[in-house]
Amino acid sequence: MPTAEEIQLFFQNTLNNIEMSYEESGVDKITEDVREEEIWICMQDKVRLRAKLYKPAGFQTLPLILQRTCYPHNEPIYQAHAKELAKRGFAFLFEYCRGTGGSEGIWEPNVNDRLDGLDTLNWLEKQDWVECIGYWGDSYLAFTGWVMADILTPKVRSLCLANYGTNRYVSAYEKQLFRHDVLTSWAMGNAGYEVTADFLESCKYRPQVLVDEALWGRRLEWYRQWITNTKKEDAYWQQGFWRMLEDIPSKVKLPVYLSEGWFDHHLGSALHTWECLSEEAKAHSWFDIGPLNHFGQNSITSYQPQNMKRGKCLPFLYWFELTLKQKELPERSVHLYVVGEDQWREISEWPCPDTQKQTLYLGGEDRRQIAEVPGVDNSYSYVYDPENPVPSRGAEAMLHTMEEIGSRLQPEPDYRKDVISFLSDTLEKDIRIFGKTTIHLFVSTDAEDTAFTAKLMEVTSCGDAYNIRSSITTIAADSDHYRPNTITEVCINMWDIAWTIKKGSRLRVDISSSDFPQYAIHSNYPGAWSCCAQTKNASQVIYVGNRTPSRIELDVLL
Repeated sequence: MPTAEEIQLFFQNTLNNIEMSYEESGVDKITEDVREEEIWICMQDKVRLRAKLYKPAGFQTLPLILQRTCYPHNEPIYQAHAKELAKRGFAFLFEYCRGTGGSEGIWEPNVNDRLDGLDTLNWLEKQDWVECIGYWGDSYLAFTGWVMADILTPKVRSLCLANYGTNRYVSAYEKQLFRHDVLTSWAMGNAGYEVTADFLESCKYRPQVLVDEALWGRRLEWYRQWITNTKKEDAYWQQGFWRMLEDIPSKVKLPVYLSEGWFDHHLGSALHTWECLSEEAKAHSWFDIGPLNHFGQNSITSYQPQNMKRGKCLPFLYWFELTLKQKELPERSVHLYVVGEDQWREISEWPCPDTQKQTLYLGGEDRRQIAEVPGVDNSYSYVYDPENPVPSRGAEAMLHTMEEIGSRLQPEPDYRKDVISFLSDTLEKDIRIFGKTTIHLFVSTDAEDTAFTAKLMEVTSCGDAYNIRSSITTIAADSDHYRPNTITEVCINMWDIAWTIKKGSRLRVDISSSDFPQYAIHSNYPGAWSCCAQTKNASQVIYVGNRTPSRIELDVLL
């Protein structure tokens, strides 16, 4: 974790970059006279929420940009944006969710934000000086926009929502294994009280369902709900609040600007959200995906990108200039940064319609081969010990372990006894991955249930390997009533990417059974991962060849 000095330096650099970005935006200031006011907005249940309002002086009516947040430590950043926006003719209001930042009430993540947001909009509707409203936020601040996006009031004209998606199961799980580094760390940091327990010790605690009382000091019912409802089919995800949130994009009528990063832990959910957006909204919406992590930082280390940002500085500012001030409906726009080309590409839609499947097979004469046709039948075995998990090195679904977020330099092939590496020959032409990657494995294990992981990499001409995508699956997620020591096929689904693997490079795939702390450690026992109190070793076998064609399937650009 960053030190206090590193955090302070980060904030100072952020504030400096905010000021510089507005100066370089090309949107001129219209005043230096900005008025600041603290206000309290009363909810229907009489709970009052604290808010800060910034307005340029001398205007009868103004377009207003609204944010709702639960992160009081970021107030200097909100203030910096507020002042710069006010100088350019916008009013800016940021409001703290109940129980945070001085707002009254009890903090409980997610639960109150729909009605509190609507009450806030209804209050703004009554303010004569509010001409129109745009909602802006990223991460949890984007959630507070999405959760009311289907019940917006008449003055709301557009939404700008970054680094969040409405499919909460996708954000929380991959094939029944929890995204520890994202949501366990978030729970510890947003419990509503200080949690001083060690993060990795917390993730390893068994049974995990008791970690709150055992290490964190009190029971967190909402965290227990997250970690015990491990299947997408569970009522917790298919009914009630999370089902409602997942369905909201299909009901949205207004233009939405979605912004994401290829190595943001919300990307998978955000891609699903874009696909589900109503056609009425999508016709006038923007979707950008850059080479960034959740914090807006470069996540590509194989080279130094020169074109990280698309077009002008502060694209959200142009979005609100267009939709609030000029009152125009934008034309649909999908822009993607292509890793390996250091270029942005505009396409008609995502998923991209101009792709086809390319299949490559694991195996060949030895386990280092990735080939266009299956090789001879063969198998490779290893022992998976849950007490000695493979550490996450470079990943797309991480939040706490910041040094491992993104595409990172990887260890040598077969760097552990429980990691099986496959490599291709040198590529004779570029491979342009433009969508999903799926890895099908034929496997067996002596456990009733276990996990398998895969990591796809580009090996450059100088021999350095960098991760492109990684993911995990469980026997239980892919096979009903598995019998130990029988061969079954499992499917490892990876998030979308736009990545050109250059001629002269090679492909590499590492197969193992753990990726910690990106994902929860599988105990090798059946049942919900969070309820298992003990672990045992599992003997894993990977099968390749004509009869068991373990393979990679890539969406490649024509």
